[in-house]
This record gives sequence, C-alpha cells and structure tokens, in this order.
Amino acid sequence: MFNDIGPLELVTLVVLAVLVFGPDKLPKVIQDVMRTVRKIREFSESAKQDIRQELGPEFKDFEFEDLNPKTFIRKQLDNDELGLKEIRNGFDIKKEMAEVTDAVHGRDSDSSSSPSAGSSGGRIDMTKKPEDGKDDRPIFDADAT
Repeated sequence: MFNDIGPLELVTLVVLAVLVFGPDKLPKVIQDVMRTVRKIREFSESAKQDIRQELGPEFKDFEFEDLNPKTFIRKQLDNDELGLKEIRNGFDIKKEMAEVTDAVHGRDSDSSSSPSAGSSGGRIDMTKKPEDGKDDRPIFDADAT
C-alpha cells in the first residue's frame, strides 16, 4: 500500500504524528485508523463479491484489476490465441530504423568518397560550390519579405 514511501518520509510522518496527537493519544489514533482501513477493505471485498454474484457463473474468474487498460493489454499479449507475439516479434522498429539509417549513410558515403560521383550518372552534388565563382542565387530583398 505504501510502496513509494521512503524511510526518511516515514520517520517524518511518525515525528509529525507524535507532535500533533501527542504520545498519550497516538496509540488510540493508530488503532482507530487501522479499524477504519479494515472496514473499508471489508466493504470493498463484499461489494466485489456482490458484483461477481450478479454477473453470473461465467465471470467467476473476473478480476477488477483487469479493468485497468495496462493490465488488460498485458494479459492479452500473454495470451497467444491471436498470434500477437509473432506480430510483435516480427516487427522490430529499432532494426528497421537502423537499416534505414545505414542505407542513408551508405549513399552519403558513396557519393562523397568518389570525387567524380557528382558529375557522373546525372547526379548533382549540392554540397559543392559552383566552379565559375558566380552565384546564381537572387539577391536578398528585405522589402519583399
């Protein structure tokens, strides 16, 4: 129930409880709180049993934790009736992205490794500057933008 409370937080809560309730009343307050928690648990268990009885015998194995979407999906992925494990294992996004990255880097390294690759095969190397030194780009017009 209190899995996320650390030791320092627990000591802080105890010291705060002693300061607020005092050492005389603290045991009685703890007993009252524990009694209330037990009653709430009993009430929730009886409500769950009533709901299971109303649903009928086909829902005997029904768990309320299954209503959580994460639990439901995890349970369905463990159940291999639909072949979801094969689909999930057949598609590896990291592998696919690595192949695409390798292909892109492979083309870049091929075109940059051969100096005449820009002029052969109809390809134009956009990383090189024009050889004649004349820049064909239009002059920037600040008024037009």
